[in-house]
Amino acid sequence: MDKKKKTTTLSQHLYRPEPNFLGLPKEYTRFESASVVILPIPYEATTSYRSGTKFGPQAILDASRYVETYDDELDCEVYHVGIHTLPELDSNLDTVEKNINRIEQAARELIQQNKFLVSLGGEHSITLGLVRAFKRKYPKLTVVQLDAHADLRPQFEGTKFSHACVMRQIRNLGIPTVGLGIRSYSQEEAVYIKKQRNRCIYSARDLKQNPELFSEIIAALSSPIYVTIDVDVFDPAYVPGTGTPEPDGLDWETITGFLRQLTNSVDIIGFDVVELSPIGGQVTSEFLVAKLIYKFISYIFAK
Repeated sequence: MDKKKKTTTLSQHLYRPEPNFLGLPKEYTRFESASVVILPIPYEATTSYRSGTKFGPQAILDASRYVETYDDELDCEVYHVGIHTLPELDSNLDTVEKNINRIEQAARELIQQNKFLVSLGGEHSITLGLVRAFKRKYPKLTVVQLDAHADLRPQFEGTKFSHACVMRQIRNLGIPTVGLGIRSYSQEEAVYIKKQRNRCIYSARDLKQNPELFSEIIAALSSPIYVTIDVDVFDPAYVPGTGTPEPDGLDWETITGFLRQLTNSVDIIGFDVVELSPIGGQVTSEFLVAKLIYKFISYIFAK
């Protein structure tokens, strides 16, 4: 009798128990039983101004070990749903496009295994590959972007796959997007934004002047929702560790309040956090980001 040929999945190839997000005990980190999978993607090729996003995923994982697993706001410990951390995805191919294709392939396999995928960047260009993968399973996907920059350029510095073009590329796939906290974009992007039939950008200024806008935005969204969080959406006073910091950003209470309201209103099927560029000798940025990730996971699974 012939033995069945064993197949190797991405999860088996990349599996290792340590290090893991939050430094959890092994019984809560097994891939097979975990509801959540953390995929670190330390890709960096098109960053502007200050580099270092390739060190972001590891910095987040290191900081997460000091985040309390009990959430006093929700009165629970959500990690019991299981959170498995994969090793860093090796995506250092020779072109940005090839790297995005590889990210898409890796994400597709994880999504097909019904894992809730949380991806850690790396620069924002990685989101295109992730969204492509989610769109295959969820054709009516909507993307919500928290960011300081519109990222709607048709191309930047010779490539349409730049981190500065990622939301334009996603919209070119026919996927609706809405950006919140935006406070920096080019005149070319401004012309594009004004031509859109449906409003796709809400500035940090708009949101601060009218907090009820969040409810209006959420009410207009169609599930399922994928969320991409560029950490520069925060004011640099909260997260200085990013490549292109912009003043007059949002604060912790505003962003977590929006995420909780969003989670209570729509179906969120995955998210990424990108553009953390650690600063030597400081841990403020990576700790806040690590806590934000766990907070968002908690909002999603506590309900």
